Amino acid sequence: MSKIGLIDYGMGNIHSVKKAIETLQEEVILIKDKNQIDQCKALVIPGQGAFDPAIINLNKTDLIEHIKDWIIRGNHFLGICLGLQILFENSEEGSCEGLGLIKGTIKKIPHLEDQRVPHIGWCNLVKKKESKLLIGNRQNNWVYFDHSYYASPNDEKIISANVEYGSKSLTAIIEEDNLVACQFHPEKSGKAGEKMLFKWLKNIK
Repeated sequence: MSKIGLIDYGMGNIHSVKKAIETLQEEVILIKDKNQIDQCKALVIPGQGAFDPAIINLNKTDLIEHIKDWIIRGNHFLGICLGLQILFENSEEGSCEGLGLIKGTIKKIPHLEDQRVPHIGWCNLVKKKESKLLIGNRQNNWVYFDHSYYASPNDEKIISANVEYGSKSLTAIIEEDNLVACQFHPEKSGKAGEKMLFKWLKNIK
């Protein structure tokens, strides 16, 4: 049976993501070697932490070029939180180059009078276009965020959903063909997150 591959690069919440996907009756493999990728029908990069350590750790796995090739060839991919941010060219959080699969940068959330940074807690998503993740109407899309930086793609057409944070709108989901990535944590978002993961998994069967 084809598996869901989780890229294991030592950043944060990989085991909670593994458990969330296994709950949906999928077999999961932790990817530490390029030869394991051929066993997979989809790859997931989760993550919590900072941009530079993520890139440094990912470089140590020798998987970056294989991940990029996987996505470029049109295979299914999901990035979660830090796993979204490292897809970009660079980040204001550090000096390392990102994977560069998405043109744009990761920016610091500005300190606003009406909100604090980091952005932590539950928020409702604002749909921008049809999505492989979003479920039903607005009331069903309350999800959990924990971040201080947000994605700013050059092409805003790839944004499927935003989140309103005070007076600013932040990127919440990006989608481009086979590539899907979210800034929030579906594995920590209760039933809404479970339904989103289920919808994504259903689309890749």
